[in-house]
Amino acid sequence: RSIVAKRCGVRFNPPSIVLLYVNTETKKLRKRVIPIRNFTTFSDCGKAAEQLKEHTRHGDYLEGVSQSQLEKLHVILQDHLNGFSLKHSLASFHLDPNEDLNKLDDKELARKKGQMDREFERNRKHKDDPGFVYDLEVDFEKTPQENCSWDESDDGF
Repeated sequence: RSIVAKRCGVRFNPPSIVLLYVNTETKKLRKRVIPIRNFTTFSDCGKAAEQLKEHTRHGDYLEGVSQSQLEKLHVILQDHLNGFSLKHSLASFHLDPNEDLNKLDDKELARKKGQMDREFERNRKHKDDPGFVYDLEVDFEKTPQENCSWDESDDGF
């Protein structure tokens, strides 16, 4: 099929992924509602997204949708099943530099690390990029360092 995905979203009741796509043969914008079955608050969002994309009759339609986008939509659906608002779910996808990641559970931490990896790759300069500098040196503002008792040693090292 000649399908180009344009937009993707979720429907909470019944749990579904909504895909807007263009059929390149007819040039018409279409909408496909893909039901999410057997998905619970304990489901693995990554596996559920992978199965939806690879093992269902909707795979051709989802070919142009990235795995990470499908995972994100599954996380939003799972958050809804857990009683969280859409605003809360979307806020959890933003990185806060002041957030203490030590206080997150394993699932939340994995989500944040995935976001950091995507952000790093998006901002990364490659050798062929315009403005690439091989050995870039940057001076950062020095903040006054606090003295900690564990930094000091009696040995003089």
